[in-house]
Amino acid sequence: MTVLLAEGTVVTSLDPPRVLRGDVLIRDGRVVEVAGRDRPPDAERLDCSGCLIIPGNVCSHHHLYSALARGMPYRLEPPASFVQILQRVWWRLDRALDLGSVFLSAWAGGADALLAGTTTIVDHHASPNAIEGSLDEIGRALAELGCRGVLCYEVTDRDGPERAIAGLEENRRFLRQRRPRLRGMVGAHASFTLSEDTLAACVELARAADAAIHVHVAEDGADERDSLARFDRRVVQRLAEAGALERGALLAHCVHVDDAEMALIREAGATVAHNARSNMNNRVGRAPLDGLGERVALGTDGIDGDMFAESRTAFWRAREEDASVAPGWVLSRVAASARLAGALVGEPLLGRIEPGAPADLVVLAYDPPTPVAGENLAGHWVFGLSARHVRDVLVEGEMVVRGRRLHVANEAELRARCREAADALWSAMDEIPAHPFEPEGGA
Repeated sequence: MTVLLAEGTVVTSLDPPRVLRGDVLIRDGRVVEVAGRDRPPDAERLDCSGCLIIPGNVCSHHHLYSALARGMPYRLEPPASFVQILQRVWWRLDRALDLGSVFLSAWAGGADALLAGTTTIVDHHASPNAIEGSLDEIGRALAELGCRGVLCYEVTDRDGPERAIAGLEENRRFLRQRRPRLRGMVGAHASFTLSEDTLAACVELARAADAAIHVHVAEDGADERDSLARFDRRVVQRLAEAGALERGALLAHCVHVDDAEMALIREAGATVAHNARSNMNNRVGRAPLDGLGERVALGTDGIDGDMFAESRTAFWRAREEDASVAPGWVLSRVAASARLAGALVGEPLLGRIEPGAPADLVVLAYDPPTPVAGENLAGHWVFGLSARHVRDVLVEGEMVVRGRRLHVANEAELRARCREAADALWSAMDEIPAHPFEPEGGA
């Protein structure tokens, strides 16, 4: 299939920022020419005049299972700490999930991500009472939408050894598969819910499958206190000694890491998924971004799939902390997210618009009152662009959003099913008590 995105303003690179004007020619899912003169008569032509064409955004840390929690009622005592948020909200929600609601959560979250211009989702899943086949259900939902996904199951000891083993096996099973637009990682919850044996098993699986580990790291101080109480070492040191930082590990949050831990992260070449809005919402603190190096990507931690909103908030939060942070910082973080995803899916040119790159592109109906160029793209990103400008989205050259609508036939039916599933999920949660698991060293 040949597609011509005609007469647009094209962002060929975010880091460094480069902007051209002209056409983007796509054939068989890849960019073959940018700002050229080739206009094949058999190409499907999409008029992009007055539009900005950008690489598809990447969410480097998501929890799609949270999509049906939007507007969810809450009837327990209000949480007073991050651990209580887990015990009283998320660890009740994940135990209420069955395979049907796993699929619909992934569909709803994936749909919202695509409509916001996010073409790749790196997901971290948990459903302790529906483990086997859960990654298949997420993959099926993303495949139906046309989205890219990097999936893993969250291995943890908080629900007992049998479920820890089942989580490992779900990762192992999924990693053996090769599906279009889908890849796997080895998921692990966080140090404070991982025994030595379970962490070692995650590392062994990652080595055997030549896969990276995706793990929460020091999101809250309780993670560090637990590691010090149980193992007499901080979280990152524990992970490094276990071999969990090998093969391009993905570390979510890293809010409470110290200088020595940041040095270990940089030396290992691990990527940190920064989740500014989630950190603010959970009041866990501010990540020490200036010490984490250039491999800081952006995630949403399940809030939504809108990377425009996430990147803008991350910039303003960073700038509030340090006035020297310039708008270009956010483009570097968005580009780092794409490089992470490109490494995970075997597409090193993901996040760029140039010959040979996968045609994961977003057409923005963005016609501002000021010029757009490489020199000021960051200013437009921070102070102008948003998900409301997303008009069309392509993944591997396939139109998955056209004219601000998903390119699926049964959208209305699936959204109705999502609402029914949300009602059932919320009712099931009323019968599930707060999770009893506690970290050592104090919550």
